[in-house]
Amino acid sequence: MKYVTEYRDAALVAATMREIRRAVTRPWVIMEMCGGQTHAIVRHGIDQLLPPEIELVHGPGCPVCVTPLELIDKALDIAARPNVIFTSYGDMLRVPGTGRDLFSVRAAGGDVRVVYSPLDAVKIAQANPDKEVVFFAIGFETTAPANAMSVVQARALGLTNYSVLVSHVCVPPAMHAILGSPLNRVQGFLAAGHVCAVMGYWEYPPLAAQYGVPIAVTGFEPLDIAQGILSTVRQLEAGTHEVANAYARAVTFAGNVPAQRVIEQVFEVRDRQWRGIGLIPASGWGLRAEYAAFDAERRWDVGEIRTQESPLCIAGLILQGLKKPHDCPAFGAQCTPETPLGATMVSSEGACAAYHKYGRHLDIYQLGITN
Repeated sequence: MKYVTEYRDAALVAATMREIRRAVTRPWVIMEMCGGQTHAIVRHGIDQLLPPEIELVHGPGCPVCVTPLELIDKALDIAARPNVIFTSYGDMLRVPGTGRDLFSVRAAGGDVRVVYSPLDAVKIAQANPDKEVVFFAIGFETTAPANAMSVVQARALGLTNYSVLVSHVCVPPAMHAILGSPLNRVQGFLAAGHVCAVMGYWEYPPLAAQYGVPIAVTGFEPLDIAQGILSTVRQLEAGTHEVANAYARAVTFAGNVPAQRVIEQVFEVRDRQWRGIGLIPASGWGLRAEYAAFDAERRWDVGEIRTQESPLCIAGLILQGLKKPHDCPAFGAQCTPETPLGATMVSSEGACAAYHKYGRHLDIYQLGITN
């Protein structure tokens, strides 16, 4: 477990927290971009170990959470059709569309299957030539190479019964949108380590310079996150705005160049809707024209579906770092993992799911902690 257990060392984390306390002299707001980091922060209580001057807010780095409602409804429409095998990562099955989710479609007789790789979906298409197999291709830059490769492989195999419903979004444009908002509170970022493992961090220095914000590329273990916070705080206190790599064991400046090439081969940059946030220009990918035959939206003619979010759900404000999950009146009441109003409550990277799972909505009496 080299490179894992040492980053869970409580003594090293405590020492880093002492360094943070020595470094900080004024209030700062730092956003972690990745939902995986959010869950690690809440699970380990990292935000509660920090000095009161530092506030961590949660960003839109959960691809399931930002998949627009209309695209989920398109997925539900396709999955419910006869002769379709609809494949997806498990996170998506509980995400509510308008009135139902993919579990409901499966319960009603739809052939909805969980896969662990898009290449598994390609194998299903090979094994079922009389069925249409659709893969829900969601994710940030992290999952894009495998999703792109599934299309390349399907074409090489001559499969005409495989298509992908694409919902790919990119991190840097979302950071631009957050920093450019008149409501922005974010003064520094913890960048998503797994995204940077694929894409590198060459896109971030211009962003840091434009907005005058420090960025630390950060991993997912407690020490990773503590070191990323320390790096960001030191820069904030010094008035500098560089991009620091606090995850050098997994991330290089250039990233995984072959992975970037397969993304560029299959996808092109598109404007994308983000659930709860709205349209962010040039913030996602769609299939290039030469791969249009694998586009599930075109194949199933679901382009005109329109939806409306629940007025009770404030996930968009949470994803922009403007609110916390427990600021939502519906949190833990109308909105629970069993009855979610939005994806942030059921995704394994959702901020609301983290707060609910680790009891941030419970007071000491509910927890049974009394004197």
